Amino acid sequence: MDHAETARRFYDLINSGDIDGFGALLAEDFVEHEETPGLAPTKEGVLQFFRMYLAAFPDLRMEPQDVLPSGDKVAIRVRATGTHQGDFMGMPATGRTIDLQLIDITRFGDDGLAYEHWGVIDTMAMMQQLGVVPDEPPA
Repeated sequence: MDHAETARRFYDLINSGDIDGFGALLAEDFVEHEETPGLAPTKEGVLQFFRMYLAAFPDLRMEPQDVLPSGDKVAIRVRATGTHQGDFMGMPATGRTIDLQLIDITRFGDDGLAYEHWGVIDTMAMMQQLGVVPDEPPA
């Protein structure tokens, strides 16, 4: 199995808005280690997360920059961009754009499905880009 190719496919499906197709690549007992308040750390929670993200950022693009497979895991550095055009976690649309770097690590099973995910995103940079948090620290 080419886990790196499957991981790349995640982003193609999300970019096209095919969340159900993305979900087909996740095991039923998938575990999300990058928890989001209010969402279960499960397959269904992850699908809700991406539906919420695409509603808020309909032009969301997630572009893999580096794809590093190692055994049953794949680590990917991703550039995520989009325009805040809808409600996002209680925050009304700002019309501002985001341009973020994130790291995703996914563990795959022998069946080719994703079973676990760990992620790191610079939430502070996102909040600054959306204008929720000042760009510079207070003096």
